[in-house]
Amino acid sequence: MEPQSGVPPRRWHLCFVFLPVMWSVASAVTRYSIPEEIPVGSVVANIAGDLGLDAHSLSERKVKLDYIHSKKYLEINKDTGELFIAKKIDRENLCPAKTSSFCFLKMDVIIENPIRIFNIELEIMDINDNAPQFRRERIPLDISESATPGERFSLTNAVDADVGENSIETYYLSESDEFTIEIHSGSDGTKYVDLVLKASLDREKQALHTLTLTAVDGGIPARSGTASIIIQVLDTNDNAPQLDLQVYSVDLIENAPNGTLIMQLNATDLDEGTNAEIIYSFTLYTSEKTQEKFSLDPSSGAIRVKDVIDFEEVKSFEMYVEAKDNAVNPLSGQCKILVFITDLNDNYPEITVKSFQSSIKESDPIGTVIAVISVSDRDSGDNGKVVLSIYNAELLPFALNKSSEDFFALTVTETLDREKTSHYDITLHVTDRGTPPLTDNETISFVIQDVNDNAPVFPQALYTINVMENNEPGALLATPTAHDPDLHENQYLVYFIIEKEIANTSMSMLFSINPENGNLYALRTFDFEREKEFLFHIEARDSGVPPLNSNVTVHIIILDQNDNTPLIVSPWCLQGSVIEEIIPRSTDKGSLVTKVIALDADSMQNSRITYQFLQITDTTLFSLDQYNGEIRTTRMFSYRDPRHQRLVITARDNGEPPRSATMTIKISIVEQVVTQFTETTEVPIEYDLFTDLNLYLLIGLGSVLFLLLITILVIIVLKCQEPKQSNAAPHGRNSIVSQRNSTIADSTLISSDAYWYSLFLAETRKGKVVVRQPLPNGAGFIVSSVPGSAALTETSASRSSTLQESSSDLP
Repeated sequence: MEPQSGVPPRRWHLCFVFLPVMWSVASAVTRYSIPEEIPVGSVVANIAGDLGLDAHSLSERKVKLDYIHSKKYLEINKDTGELFIAKKIDRENLCPAKTSSFCFLKMDVIIENPIRIFNIELEIMDINDNAPQFRRERIPLDISESATPGERFSLTNAVDADVGENSIETYYLSESDEFTIEIHSGSDGTKYVDLVLKASLDREKQALHTLTLTAVDGGIPARSGTASIIIQVLDTNDNAPQLDLQVYSVDLIENAPNGTLIMQLNATDLDEGTNAEIIYSFTLYTSEKTQEKFSLDPSSGAIRVKDVIDFEEVKSFEMYVEAKDNAVNPLSGQCKILVFITDLNDNYPEITVKSFQSSIKESDPIGTVIAVISVSDRDSGDNGKVVLSIYNAELLPFALNKSSEDFFALTVTETLDREKTSHYDITLHVTDRGTPPLTDNETISFVIQDVNDNAPVFPQALYTINVMENNEPGALLATPTAHDPDLHENQYLVYFIIEKEIANTSMSMLFSINPENGNLYALRTFDFEREKEFLFHIEARDSGVPPLNSNVTVHIIILDQNDNTPLIVSPWCLQGSVIEEIIPRSTDKGSLVTKVIALDADSMQNSRITYQFLQITDTTLFSLDQYNGEIRTTRMFSYRDPRHQRLVITARDNGEPPRSATMTIKISIVEQVVTQFTETTEVPIEYDLFTDLNLYLLIGLGSVLFLLLITILVIIVLKCQEPKQSNAAPHGRNSIVSQRNSTIADSTLISSDAYWYSLFLAETRKGKVVVRQPLPNGAGFIVSSVPGSAALTETSASRSSTLQESSSDLP
C-alpha cells in the first residue's frame, strides 16, 4: 500500500474490487491488502468514500463493523469514514495454518436508515517477523568411528511461522573437516537437511564433535536460527569385561520367592557404546539343575531365584557366570559363585504370551500388533497386583498398550529397518506390589523380514583393468561384484554389460560377463597396436520387486607385448640379401661406413633397439654404435687387410623375451673409387671441395709428368667402360646394389626420390659428395657418395672427360 496524498502518513490506500450483488441487502465485496504488524491507529482506507457513503451521516446511520470469526482488529471513524487499525494484527496468530500463502480478515459494514450491509475482506500480507526455530536446540548423534564416508544422518529441521519467501530458504553448517550437509525439499516446499560424513572418524583423536547448524529464511533482511549438533564418536571393541572378584560367596534363605535377588554382578568394560554393553550368561560348567533354580539377567547381571529352593534337598549351589560384551567380535570374563541355602517361600507373577508373530516385515506400519500378552499372580491384594513393562523400553521401537484387564498388546512404535537390526529379543518384566516385591521376566524373540529397499552398491566407482595383448579368448579379466544388504531374492544380483558401440562393434562382441557372479571375460584377442583401451559400464540389478540397480565404470587398458620383430629399413635389402659397400683403402680412422636403421612397431621398452656385431671378419677394423647403428672405421686400412670384409649386424629390441633382425654387409676395399657422371648427375660440392689441392700440388711438384700419364690412362679406361653402362652401373662407395637377378628398377629404395633426398642430406653433412646416376630406360637411379678428400682426385681426373662426353652428346 502507498499513502494517499493529502492524508496523514499513517493512512493506507488500498485497491478494492466490487463483486456482483448476491443478495438484496449486501451490495458488494470490497477487498483491501495491508501488511501485518502495522501500528495501531493506522488508517487502512476511507471506507465511506470507497462505498459511496456520506461521511457526515455515518454517525446518524449507526455504522458498525461485524466480524466473522475474528477479534475486533479494526474500527470505523464515524466522523471521517476512515477504517483504521484498532488492534495490532499478527498474521501468524490470525492464520496459523500454512496450507496457503493468503490470509483474509472478513467483516461486514452495517448501516441503518436504510439498512445496508457491505462485505469487507482485508488481506493480511506476511512480513518477515519470525526467525527460523529448531524443535530442539541440541541435536545429539552417536556415530561409530568405523562409519564410512558418505554415510547420512537425518537432522531435525527448523520451522518458520512465516510463509512464502519469508520461510526457510537454506541451511548452513559450521566449518568441519569431517562433516557436511545436504538439503532436500519436500513436496510442500519444506526444507530438510541430512548430515553427511565426508571423512573417517578417529575416536582416539577426537571423541566429541560440536557443530552449529544454521537455518536462514528468504526474507529481507534474512533471519536465522541455530541448533547445536553434538556428535559422540563410538569406540571399537578392544577391552574385555572385568569382574570384581573371581569367586563370590552368597547366603540365601530357603524357599526364597522367585525373583529374589541373590547378587548383582558388576562387570566393567573400558570400551564405549555397544562394546561396553555386557551380557551375562551361565557357562557349561553350571549344572542344568542350578540353572533351573536361578535366573541370570543377561543385561544387568542380576542373579535371582526362579524356582523353589529346598534346603533339605540341596544345601549349596555352584554357578559359573560369563560376562561377555555385545560387540561383533565379543570378549569375555568369568567368575564362580557359591550360594549357601538357609530358608523361605512365595508365589511369583506370571507372564503368558497368548498370541505371537515370530516375524514381521520391516515395512509394516506403526501400530502393528506383534503379540498379545497376559499377566497373572496367584497372590491377592497388593501382592497380586502386577505391573508389566519392557526392559530397556526406551531403546526399543515397541510399546505395551493395555487392551483390557491384565491383557496387553505389544505394538510397533517406530519405523523398522532390518539392515540395522534383523531380530529383537524383548524382555518383558513383571513385578507385583508386595513388600518386598516379586518379579518375573519373559523374553520373546522375533525376526524382521526383508523388503527390497536397498540398491546394489559397488565398492568402487571405477574399475581399471590391465590386459596384456594377445590374450586368450575367454580369459577372466576381473570380478567387479556389488553388495546388497537385503536378503534372499532382494540380494540376488544379476550382472550385465550396458550396450555401447565402438567403431561399429558392440561391447557384447568384445566382452562377456557372468550374470551370476560378475566374472568379466574377454571374447577375443586384443592387439595393442590396433586398440589401446575400452571404457564401458556394468550394471548390477537385484531380483526384488520392483528391482533396484546401480552401475560401475570399467576401464580396460591393453598392455603392450613384445610381439613385433624389428625391421631394418636402412640400408634396405630383401630378406637374405647382402648389402655391398665399397670404400677406398685410404679411408681415415673414424670414417662413417654406413648407418643401420631399424624400426619396431611395439612401444616403450619393447621398441628400444640396440645394434651389435654378430659376425665380423676383423674386429679391429670396424666399430658399431649400439644405439644409433653407425658403423665406423677404427683404424687406417693396411695392405695386409683382406680386400673383402663381411659384417653380420643384429638389431635387437629391449622386450622380454627380446626379438631381433639381422643383415649382412659386404665391404670391399679398393685402391681408388672412380665415378662416371652423366649429364643428369647432381653433384653437391661444398665450398672446401678443393681445400686439399694445395697438398697434392706440393707433393706432385716432382711428379707432374707421372700424374699426367695417370690421367691419360684413366680417361682411356673410362672410354673403354662406356658400352658396359647399359648392363650394370658402376659400384661407388656406399652404393646400394640389389643382389637379386632382377633389374635394378625393381628396387623401390633406389628409385625413391624421398630416399635420395634423405640420403643426400645425411651424406652431405658428413662432408661427402652425393651422386645420382640415372639407369637405362629411366628405370631408376644409382646413388653414390664419395668422401670430400677422395673426390678431389676423382673429380680432377675425370672432369675433363666427363665434360667432353657431355658436350659431345649435345646436338
